[in-house]
Amino acid sequence: MVKIDLITGFLGSGKTTFIKKYADYLIRQGCNIGILENDYGAINVDMMLLQELEGEHCELEMVSGGCCQDSDAHRRRFKTKLISMGMCGYDRILVEPSGVFDMDEFFDTLQEEPLDQWYEIGSVLAIVDARLEDILSPEANYVLASEAASAGCIVMSRTQEASEEEQQNTVTHLTRALEHAKCGRRLELEHVVRKNWEELTDADFEKIAAAGYEHASYVKQDYSEHGGFESLFFMNLGMDEKALLQAVQEIFSNNACGTVFRVKGFFKDRADAWKELNMTRCRQSVQPIKRGQEVLIVIGEHLDRARIEACFEPTEKQ
Repeated sequence: MVKIDLITGFLGSGKTTFIKKYADYLIRQGCNIGILENDYGAINVDMMLLQELEGEHCELEMVSGGCCQDSDAHRRRFKTKLISMGMCGYDRILVEPSGVFDMDEFFDTLQEEPLDQWYEIGSVLAIVDARLEDILSPEANYVLASEAASAGCIVMSRTQEASEEEQQNTVTHLTRALEHAKCGRRLELEHVVRKNWEELTDADFEKIAAAGYEHASYVKQDYSEHGGFESLFFMNLGMDEKALLQAVQEIFSNNACGTVFRVKGFFKDRADAWKELNMTRCRQSVQPIKRGQEVLIVIGEHLDRARIEACFEPTEKQ
């Protein structure tokens, strides 16, 4: 049977960066792997970020519309993609869902025929920012709880940037979220992988790959009627790097834009070279990338498109 891993994590937690390192480990062990991307929106930015992994031992696939309101249609697409991937001779498949994901979709789909005869769950991993924001909406805390409840291994990202106290606060926050979701699972700091990712060894990845998953239960909640999470796409902005960063910072700081968790996408610099933009409220990253698409995606709760567009207008009129 083909092992299948689920790598979850809230918006901006670092799932894609972790997958790069985890996939590199698996490839070096001689595995043929497939990575199934389910980005939050119709344009799959994270799949573009993984393009350097593509080769003889790694293929990338995607399921579109992670934010699709028709959950049944999305589940059918997910199952259809797994059926086709099951015929490709992979040793292991890594599934990266959107940062807002119904965990039941993964477990329920794998129990359906013929997938129940082809796949076995390897590890369910939850990536959590070591400096998790203290104040999050009930919707966001529910997502955190649902991901942590089933994870066989919780991996902290960016621990080199966080103090011991901040890391403890993150675990306390997760435990509080689990309590609110009526989940009996409790976490302690020693239960979490807290190494700087640059220092993770093959032995560390071996343990992560064998982590399995938890059978913890929690009370399922549906926040769809409240507006909830959404993503907005902005194409061909034509802004230079300085103006773009200023606009994005304004989007994060202006509460009228909504609660913005992450802004990501690509743009071209003055030398006509592609760059990747990845920002949260606390972090800013601009990196060169081989190929891109001129798109910026704003992800958050209760977003006001008109207000966000206004942040780009001054540069566009120049």
